[in-house]
Amino acid sequence: MPLVPKNTKYSFTCLWTLATFSGFLLSLLLIEIGEQPDIGVLEAAIGGFAIALAQGCLFKEPILCIRWILSSLLGWSLITAIGIGGLGWFVFSTQFLPLRILYGAIYGGLGGLGIGLTQWLAISQPASVAWRWILVSSASWAIAIPFGSAAGIVLRRFTHLFLGEVIGLAITWLLVGILTGINAHKLRS
Repeated sequence: MPLVPKNTKYSFTCLWTLATFSGFLLSLLLIEIGEQPDIGVLEAAIGGFAIALAQGCLFKEPILCIRWILSSLLGWSLITAIGIGGLGWFVFSTQFLPLRILYGAIYGGLGGLGIGLTQWLAISQPASVAWRWILVSSASWAIAIPFGSAAGIVLRRFTHLFLGEVIGLAITWLLVGILTGINAHKLRS
């Protein structure tokens, strides 16, 4: 029995967003938020597993769930190993807002491209749907990281607590969930 009701794409988008955000919250129990060089491949893989597991439960086919988890693990490990980092679990060390926005767009776009490419391996859909997922992933991260990073630095300056940065990362994951969820319903069939 599938975990997802047969409703509209909007209900699936809400479930996808909830799963993505819940996976992020679970990952906070397993890994520590830090600055970019602090997050290693193992931490990114653990965090990626938490997110992919939550998202994978929404797919109708168990094999797609397994492929989704494995391809996501590969993506998070690769982008961290090549130096982009564990997006969504680190904050930029610069306190200059325009640089954070610029770095967020660049790193987010590249990281989302890497994650989207590896998740593409799990998608057994026509090429147009699969290629769209790569673009959606890249664009979602390129938009979400600057917003979350800007919110994080503003909250940190206002409260003088690192918790502001963690809230900024939560905003990032919420945006990624929404933006990717709009297209993710097409992956279910």
